[in-house]
Amino acid sequence: MAEIWCETGPWTGCAVLFLESQCPHVNLLSLYKDPQQKFTIFKVIKLTLTDSAGGLGGYEILKLHDADPLLGVEVKFSDADACHRFLKSYVSGTVRQSLSQHAGRLLAVAPEVRVEMQLKAGTHTLDLCLDSLEDCLQLIHLSQSARLRDDEMEDLEQQLQERALGQTAPGPQPAPQDQPPPSNCFHFQRRTFEDRILTPADVHSFANGVGRQWKQVGRALAKGCRALKGPAIDNLAYEYEREGLYEQAYQMLSRFTQAEGSAAKLGRLVRALEDCKLNSLAESILGVAGE
Repeated sequence: MAEIWCETGPWTGCAVLFLESQCPHVNLLSLYKDPQQKFTIFKVIKLTLTDSAGGLGGYEILKLHDADPLLGVEVKFSDADACHRFLKSYVSGTVRQSLSQHAGRLLAVAPEVRVEMQLKAGTHTLDLCLDSLEDCLQLIHLSQSARLRDDEMEDLEQQLQERALGQTAPGPQPAPQDQPPPSNCFHFQRRTFEDRILTPADVHSFANGVGRQWKQVGRALAKGCRALKGPAIDNLAYEYEREGLYEQAYQMLSRFTQAEGSAAKLGRLVRALEDCKLNSLAESILGVAGE
């Protein structure tokens, strides 16, 4: 999708994502109000938006609202492509999956935190018209906010940037160079990570970020996966050529996960990304890009 301009300038639009945890011991609004947990909740939301919008650009969080019992996330989109990717992710359930996993990992309460969502643009509930993404996109565009980014959002964004520069508390502990990781873990950039099974959110993040190098990663994975050997990758490229790079990459990694089952581990994908010099994408999938 090319960049869209309206009569008065570049495309912009606003939407509010309402969140409510379905876990009785996890209240997202209460956690956000807690000074000790405020940054963690912000980071969960930021990582989720980064996953679903396809990167760090094209949107900004204006404010987090107290809509008791819901937590409202007011987002301004400055790029129609990013907004369209977000809507596709919302419809597919990837936004919910990504937020559930990030919340589970960063809050350390469970593998996932089940979350219910509602998406609104102005007075319009977009969940009622998700069968037409173009209509949703237009409603978001018509919902313009005069609000500037809240000071609290500026402070939280600054904290996130500082952590990315390594100026505050680190994430996973550095791994000794000559000590092998436990059997259920793997090393990446001198850190140790749990070697879990790949999730739909991982597949989505990979497809969103890998671009034209998906075939290169596929060939790296094919060294240990029969389903990707021979002409399989070229056949996928041909079969999904009209759908574009995202779908080609998504189908390739989905085939890997389906064929390998419980052996389709995160560590195998990260090693393939390292082989292809795509460390920044590995960091994004591991959730350490902002640390």
